[in-house]
Amino acid sequence: MAGNNASGARRLPVLLLAGPTGAGKTDWAIHLAETAPVEIVSVDSALVYRGLDIGTAKPSAQLRARFPHHLIDICDAAESYSAGRFVGDALISIREIHARRRVPLLVGGTMLYLRSLLDGLAALPEAHPELRRVLDARAAALGWPALHAELTRLDPAAAARIAPNDAQRIQRALEVWEATGRPISEQQRRTSSPLAPYSVRYWMLNPADRAVLHQRLAVRLEAMMAGGFLDEVRRLRDRGDLTSHHSSMRAVGYRQLWAHLEGECDLAEAVRRALAATRQLAKRQLTWMRGETRAEWLDPAAERSWNDDICNLLRALGF
Repeated sequence: MAGNNASGARRLPVLLLAGPTGAGKTDWAIHLAETAPVEIVSVDSALVYRGLDIGTAKPSAQLRARFPHHLIDICDAAESYSAGRFVGDALISIREIHARRRVPLLVGGTMLYLRSLLDGLAALPEAHPELRRVLDARAAALGWPALHAELTRLDPAAAARIAPNDAQRIQRALEVWEATGRPISEQQRRTSSPLAPYSVRYWMLNPADRAVLHQRLAVRLEAMMAGGFLDEVRRLRDRGDLTSHHSSMRAVGYRQLWAHLEGECDLAEAVRRALAATRQLAKRQLTWMRGETRAEWLDPAAERSWNDDICNLLRALGF
């Protein structure tokens, strides 16, 4: 809702559209951009990387030339990109969009980025390579569910929000515990929202029929494979400076096709694993969404009325 700050001045609007992978968020954003003065800010941890195009369903260069997009292709696949860096980049984009008298529409489904924007970031320690190597070795021996069980004992609040196979978040939570002796959940509670200065409208696209969503994901992956997804992963691997441990190559789909190129499984099995991982990602996103009380839920069939409502809102605000 639009609101007033302490001085009585109207706060500038920020629009946020979230939802699970494959729900159609990008299409909704583009259709809105055709009629409303919005610029799209990606909230996606894979779209930041150059060269990850097919497997991320990245909007085409032609589409991005027609409708301004931000935080896409901003770093090399060998770089590390964090939630902290994302928040800083997103806030810069928001300020610049407002300076152009347009409205930022943040679109995506990377839950860590969404949480960081909505709730703020704790002053957590930097990544500790040696601790990560130790944790990776333990996970290789015991499995990530065993480390998740350990996290449940050390930090039950964090473990309750993390899936037993979510390697990246389990590793980070245990890393913070080892480095500080304090639960990551406790440290994350002592934060404030970076979006507090703005009037935020927040929606979640809710595909009510899970079977339809699963079918969309299968069709999308089939189209990605037909469009050269395997060759894209092969080109990235052939660079020689990337490994399966780089954050970019741990993205869903890339990780499974990389394993195929390493000889760990045949292509059919890699595709099967990629689809299973994509469906698991959607399930985790939906689980998180159900616990998020600040958003308004959207029926996928309600796009036209949503567009009309946003256009009316922005006109009332003088945009």
